[in-house]
Amino acid sequence: MTKFTSLLAAAIASLVVGLGFATGSNAQSTTGDQAYCHALVKALKEGIGTVRGLPVGNATAVAIGQCEEGNPGPAIPVLEQQLRDRDIALPARS
Repeated sequence: MTKFTSLLAAAIASLVVGLGFATGSNAQSTTGDQAYCHALVKALKEGIGTVRGLPVGNATAVAIGQCEEGNPGPAIPVLEQQLRDRDIALPARS
């Protein structure tokens, strides 16, 4: 029983340390994604101005809202596609 308890404690400790590393790297990724998402929105708004008000669909409006609310994950692919569809160059991703 003592050996099992020791193994269980070691496994839990490994998981906790692993989650700490995963959370730290995810936070950096999210910050980069957020900046990229804002750059996509900016490029889209500037591009729409040159295209003279080409309508923005619901999916794009939702993606812009997600980006502004700090949820860039699902927004980025939608915004990238909108820029490609409008022949607007994608901003550099840092």
